[in-house]
This record gives sequence, structure tokens and C-alpha cells, in this order.
Amino acid sequence: MKAQFKHALYAGGFTRLAIFMVIFVMNFVFILLGALGLLPLAAQITAVSLSGVGVSVMAVTNLIGDISIIRYRLASPRAYLYALTPVPRWKTLLASIVTIVATDVVTMAASIFGVVMLALNLAGNYVGDLFWNIITLNPYEVMTGFWFCALAVAGYLLMLMAIIFCITLNKSVFYQKRGGGMLTALVAIGLVFAVNISQIVLAPFGAVSRWGMHFTIYLGRLGIAMYALLLLAEAAALFVVTSKLMERKLNI
Repeated sequence: MKAQFKHALYAGGFTRLAIFMVIFVMNFVFILLGALGLLPLAAQITAVSLSGVGVSVMAVTNLIGDISIIRYRLASPRAYLYALTPVPRWKTLLASIVTIVATDVVTMAASIFGVVMLALNLAGNYVGDLFWNIITLNPYEVMTGFWFCALAVAGYLLMLMAIIFCITLNKSVFYQKRGGGMLTALVAIGLVFAVNISQIVLAPFGAVSRWGMHFTIYLGRLGIAMYALLLLAEAAALFVVTSKLMERKLNI
């Protein structure tokens, strides 16, 4: 299993790590100089602009890295090597998913945190005061923030699993079938519809409002936690089905 994580990191890691280190060092230097009051207004504006561009660059780099990891598992020529490896497909899939989510979340969180801190410094807030406000948050605020972060990660994981599931479906069940691409698109639309409909199970955890044929569920902290768990359960279900399809037959 350790080797599978190593292969996944090699597939999309080197460029991503280089770009992230450049952005991290740039943000760290600007934040440090801002905390010491050594940045004039023009330099602060420049720092925020460069950090904002860094977020965009990091997002594009992550996307390229994620595509590389998926291609290494599902497209020739590298996929031939992985297909011959005597390892269950669920292990290679798990290594790819965990690597993609972990690297994307860490790099984007650090990049966004940097630009937010620089923007707040530009607005006249001292970095030391901001850190003090963070470490003095009460437990309720910490748990609320935790579940919102968990919800964002769960949603991203579900989206990633849905994409890989559709690619695997197209390369297995619908391979060389007439209208296979259209069938895959229909399954993708049905999947989005099913995920949306499944959210009705959250009704006991929030307040439901009706707008014509549409319903809106307003969730509190408990509802947000249950929403995150629901998305994780759906992602887990897609993971199991996708790994079974990979074991069955995968045309690469």
C-alpha cells in the first residue's frame, strides 16, 4: 500500500510541490514583513495581488496534478503497468483519492490563508491580533468551523469520486457500445440528481421551507455535521462501486 501512495505522489507531486513552496515562501515573507510593519501601502497592495495570483496558479497546478494521477491509473501507457500489479484495485484507487484530496486541500488552504492574512493586514489589522483572536475561539466556534471544513472536504471528495466513477464506467460497462459517451453523460446527470434528492434525509436536522416545487433545508451545526457524513457515505458508496468496476474489466 505504501508503494501505491508513492506512485500517486510521483504522478502529480513534483510540479505541485515546487509551485506550492514558491507561493508559501512568498506569503510567509510578506506576512512577516507586514507583522513587523515594514511594508508600505504600495507594497501591501502588491503583496495581496501576488498572493491572489498565487491562489489561481496553485488551483491550476493542482488540477494538472490531479489529471496526471487519474491518467496514470486509467489511461495508457502507464495504466498498463498498474493493471499488471498484483494489488487489489481498491488499494490503488484509495491511494490516488487520498493523495489528490490531501495535496489539494493542504496546498489550497495554505494559499488561501496567506492571501486572507495579507488582505486583513492591508485593511489595518495586525497579524498578532488576528492570531490571538483565532487561538481564543470558544469550543462552539471551533466545532462549527471544523464541521464546515469537513463539509467542504466531503463535497470535494464526492465530486472527485463521481468523476472517476463516470470515467471508469465509460471504460468498462459502456466500452465500445454504441452511444457509450451519451450513456455515461446520462448516468452523470442521474448521479447529480440522486445526490440532490438524497439531501431530503437531512430534513429532521433543519428547518424546511417550500418554494413552489422546490424545498430548502436550513441547517444548524448538527445539520451541517450530518450533511458532511451523508456526503462521505455517498463518496464511500461510489468508491466501492468504482473499485468493483475496475476489478471486473477496465479497457485502457
